[in-house]
Amino acid sequence: MDDLVAAAEAAADVAGAVIRPFFRARLSAAVKHDRSPVTIADRAAEQAMRAVLAERCPAHGITGEEFGTDRPDARFRWVLDPIDGTRAFITGRPVFGTLIALLEDGVPVLGVIDQPVTGERWVGAAGQPTRFRGPFGGAAGTRSCEGLAAAELSATSPEMLGPHRVAWNRLAATVRRVSWGGDCYAYGLLAIGQIDIVAEADLKLWDWAALVPVIEGAGGRITDWSGQALRADGDGRVLAVGDPALLAPAVARLGAG
Repeated sequence: MDDLVAAAEAAADVAGAVIRPFFRARLSAAVKHDRSPVTIADRAAEQAMRAVLAERCPAHGITGEEFGTDRPDARFRWVLDPIDGTRAFITGRPVFGTLIALLEDGVPVLGVIDQPVTGERWVGAAGQPTRFRGPFGGAAGTRSCEGLAAAELSATSPEMLGPHRVAWNRLAATVRRVSWGGDCYAYGLLAIGQIDIVAEADLKLWDWAALVPVIEGAGGRITDWSGQALRADGDGRVLAVGDPALLAPAVARLGAG
């Protein structure tokens, strides 16, 4: 696992080196088929990560948001999102991140959330506590929460919830506060005890795979809205809680909607 973590961090390092010169550079963005934006920084960062991982782990598969899948039948497969939060990136807000996951037989066993502008990085690996480093303080580890009424809830945007907004509103009506924005950065904040719940919809494999080892290694739980393990063929609804005791009541509020 140490060698795999080193490979993941090397990939994060090269992605950050590519991304930082483009930050607040007033890039133009193309619109993909799913109406999400993409920039030269996304594509160049993914290519750089693929090169590092192919050199260090030549037998492994790789799936990336921008360039698809190589060796899909490999037992070990890297899953890459070079810039999770491209909207934040192109508007100059440092709440995006690079996501790197390693799946073993489809199960996430290693995850990295890297914020290349602020210098914050979360590393989670199966069977190990999550590690966090950053210049602003904070330590890896979720916080306890007395109940939903005391919880801070976050989601990236209302539009991502689509037809699930009614169910999400049931949860939101019970918490202390709701904050919007953050993409993967919000999950990092949950893993250092700043947020209690993140509930979102329409997430793809590359959006959530890296989050699983990070959050679980920090003491939290991350599932779908019914409390079941996330799957590549799931419906894209993701629920993360810092205090595991929040999971059951959050699932109950979200219901089947």
